[in-house]
Amino acid sequence: MYMRFCQLRRSFFLTLLSWCLLSGCASVFNRQTFTLQGDHGRLAVDFHGKSSCPLVIILHGFNANKDMPLLTELSNQLRSRGACTLLFDFNGHGRSDGAFVDMTIPNELEDARRVYQFASQLPQISSISLVGHSQGAVVAAMLAGELGADQIKALVLMSPAPELKEDVTKGNLFGIIFDPKNPPAFITLSNGLKVGRAYLQTTQHLPIYEVSAKYTGPVLVLHSQDDQLVPYKYGEEMSKIYKQGRLETVRGFDHNFTQNTPKADAIVTDFLVEQLFSK
Repeated sequence: MYMRFCQLRRSFFLTLLSWCLLSGCASVFNRQTFTLQGDHGRLAVDFHGKSSCPLVIILHGFNANKDMPLLTELSNQLRSRGACTLLFDFNGHGRSDGAFVDMTIPNELEDARRVYQFASQLPQISSISLVGHSQGAVVAAMLAGELGADQIKALVLMSPAPELKEDVTKGNLFGIIFDPKNPPAFITLSNGLKVGRAYLQTTQHLPIYEVSAKYTGPVLVLHSQDDQLVPYKYGEEMSKIYKQGRLETVRGFDHNFTQNTPKADAIVTDFLVEQLFSK
């Protein structure tokens, strides 16, 4: 596995060098799609880079993927302001390997660690920041807490969902009732997706707030008061655990900000640009 990682990294560096030679190292973004080894197989990655830039890694949520409009629009806006972006599908999602029923927040966190490890080796990257949406915000918050402000320049949590721990502990995930002390092999959600026992067990014991609070860098929490999936109070709670936390409250938006995606993404972009390009 490690040898495969090294081979992929070497191949990717050669690709970046080729871009630089062909473009004269001009500040033009180049898109590269590839895979990285994750916790449950290969992860599909979409990287937009140039010769020198701060990088923003974008993490999607539960039953979403890197190609959802909220995240692709955010990537576009960030690149228009000079930042590189990296989006990827967690295991069991999108184009990545793995079965959804085997997905857990801990193995998504391991996926994110491996993506960060890879990105941190890229020679043209001046800093790394994280943006997470929904469950992806939980993963981003915990990863930032693990790595600290020396490694993560800034953090953005969009509609963060620490509520998942409470819901699973109560034995009620998206309206599906189960015994949290003795969960079944899987539960089937209303859309037909199966959530496995490992998810139902591990989520109950996640130290979400404890780990996340260790991050001391700048944090933006963006949450809608009209979010019907994850109540606004969870965004409030997340923002309060941080020394440099900022809560941006919006109204009239759903959980995915579908009413005006560019507007929601502009709030995130403005915050990150302020952090990434400040002296």
